[in-house]
Amino acid sequence: MSLPEVQRDPQAQALPLVAMVGNPNTGKSSVFNALTGSAQRVANYPGVTVERVSGKLAVEGAKVELLDVPGLYSLEALSEDERVAVDVIRGASQTERRPDLLLCVMDAPGLERNLYLFTELADLDAPLLVAVTKTDQLEAEDKRLDVARLSSLLDVDVVPVVGFRGRGIEELKSAISRNLERPRIPDLEIEFSPLVEFKVALLKERLARAGFDVPKANVRRGLLGEDPEFARSVEDFPEIKEAFDEAVGEIQKSQAAQRQDATPEERYQWAEMVTRAAIERDRDGRPKSTSDKIDSWLTHRVFGLLFFVALMYLVFQSIYTLAQPLMAGIEWAFGKLGEWTTAPLSGAPWLQSLVSDGLLGGVGTMLMFLPQICILFLFIGILEGTGYLARAAFLMDRLLGWCGLNGRAFIPLLSSFACAVPGIMAARVMPDRKSRLATILVAPLMSCSARLPVYVLLIGTFIEPQFGAGWAGFALFAMHVLGLIVAVPVAWVLNRGVLRGSRLPFLLELPPYEWPKARDVWLGVYFRGKVFVKTAGTIIVALSIVIWSLAYFPRSPELEDQLRAQISQADPSLDAAGVEAKLSGELLARSYLGQFGKAIEPAFLPAGFDWRLSTAIISAFPAREVMVSTLGIIFNVSSDVDETSTDLRSVLRSAKWPDGRPLANPWTAVGLMVFFALCAQCMSTLATIRRETNSWGWPVFVFVYMSGLAYLGAVVVHQLSLAFG
Repeated sequence: MSLPEVQRDPQAQALPLVAMVGNPNTGKSSVFNALTGSAQRVANYPGVTVERVSGKLAVEGAKVELLDVPGLYSLEALSEDERVAVDVIRGASQTERRPDLLLCVMDAPGLERNLYLFTELADLDAPLLVAVTKTDQLEAEDKRLDVARLSSLLDVDVVPVVGFRGRGIEELKSAISRNLERPRIPDLEIEFSPLVEFKVALLKERLARAGFDVPKANVRRGLLGEDPEFARSVEDFPEIKEAFDEAVGEIQKSQAAQRQDATPEERYQWAEMVTRAAIERDRDGRPKSTSDKIDSWLTHRVFGLLFFVALMYLVFQSIYTLAQPLMAGIEWAFGKLGEWTTAPLSGAPWLQSLVSDGLLGGVGTMLMFLPQICILFLFIGILEGTGYLARAAFLMDRLLGWCGLNGRAFIPLLSSFACAVPGIMAARVMPDRKSRLATILVAPLMSCSARLPVYVLLIGTFIEPQFGAGWAGFALFAMHVLGLIVAVPVAWVLNRGVLRGSRLPFLLELPPYEWPKARDVWLGVYFRGKVFVKTAGTIIVALSIVIWSLAYFPRSPELEDQLRAQISQADPSLDAAGVEAKLSGELLARSYLGQFGKAIEPAFLPAGFDWRLSTAIISAFPAREVMVSTLGIIFNVSSDVDETSTDLRSVLRSAKWPDGRPLANPWTAVGLMVFFALCAQCMSTLATIRRETNSWGWPVFVFVYMSGLAYLGAVVVHQLSLAFG
């Protein structure tokens, strides 16, 4: 921690700030959504990738800002999001003002576990209000929460709520208003060592004289060795450090030294006593709950895994198939929009191309990913809302643990087969920064749907005609499996290299099964889509315009007329469309992108690629499927081609090297597919990695290591073709 100054209220005129605090899976998000509705704002805390979710609500005619703090079990932070949460709660954040009220959200079935965090919050000498969720689940188990008794034991106001039904929300708003006007600071009777309490009071008074207002709980945790940051923060203050060292020494010499380990036990004992007093049971015994009965099947070693694989296959197929008509609709709409907007610009060809291919092409590329993102987070929201997502992570942990990942990584990796962009965004389910980074860094290796047009073109051109449909299907399957096969050892290497370090234990709470809340699922989809469009979309559009510029310039009307005349003179049989197709190829060859392709041709020769294939690879950076239309331009076929175009396939089979050798064969096709399977040729993916990691370093790292793997794979394939000819 850092020592907060006594005078720290530069935003005195700001709205009152209420921070929602609680364990994960307590229904905190449902309460937040019920209080704020759609008046929410999602951003990142400065310098980290932890989301800051806030909203506005009106209570008793006044506006209040509500901050949804990341879930945590204790103020002893382990992960990045927990450190951010603890700093906000303690008022030690450099970017967040001290909350005026802490709203602690607990779920009634897990009250005893939730109360441990409450005891730590109570030590902060901060105003506290408690909202208890899922009381309806208690009633289903023939239990009842005595709200008045719990309020008396906690020494704060307690409001029972059922967020998704809106029950108790108005009462909670009134309680927020009341506690902002007349704050209640709990005074719990949890016994600590007299010597410890004496030293805490003494050091707190010494800090106050030096100008620091530090909560008693922070001082106690520092003296008991539970907060190493506290000890570091007093290093610059000799008098305070001397008093701190003296107090620590006396505590360690006394019998009170054992209190450091006993304190959590005392908190749990107190929580158990409060729970027994506050929850009344209408019948004795604890029958097997519905969730336990379902888990006996869905977490079974065999049946549970089979069910999980079948469910994930259904989800994957749904993402892949449901998004296709939506993506086709977006593509059609932008095609029509391009026709309408560029027709008046026919007098300025460069501007017409900029608007059509650069600007609208960039926006269209960005929006093409939106259906997959929304459908993915729709399924994630439903699975998370039912409680099944935690079971899926439990099942997969054993299979992924050896390479440094854990069970939660499987969902992002699976969704990356549809598109790496939503897969990378789904990596937010990982419990710590290193696991999340490892998942993000290998997710682009999954063979996404954007690679499919390239696979279909090359397999249909070189594999199927020579080896038949059986081998063609196997080749397509192999390309999809290749990324997964490579990802596992890559994750193993990363976790013993750039991401080497200690890992958080994989702790997982299995919440009870329940019906997903439509409002929470919808808001999750809406805000994830909105964040993608506003952030990654901006970068995608900008880079699309850059790529267009490289492929269009240098160009002049005089050069076009000269080349058009040369083409017509060389082949008088060509019609106007054929002349324009050849002209497009010549202009691309003379563009900066074409010149770059010729410049890098020597580097790609070991992989068997000439400047035309190299240029197609480079032009596919904005989106992999662009390679198909680029090849159509380069080989003098209309740019309006797709992976099934027979003209393009025929031209590719007949293309020659300058010495008359065939340009490509089945080995070349395999090399190209391996290159596309392993290379990070997707600016949308890199832009999303930039956003999710809050750094340009990681997308550059991904581009370099994946490009290296892709190049190495293509070279190996070509050299094998030369060896076995």
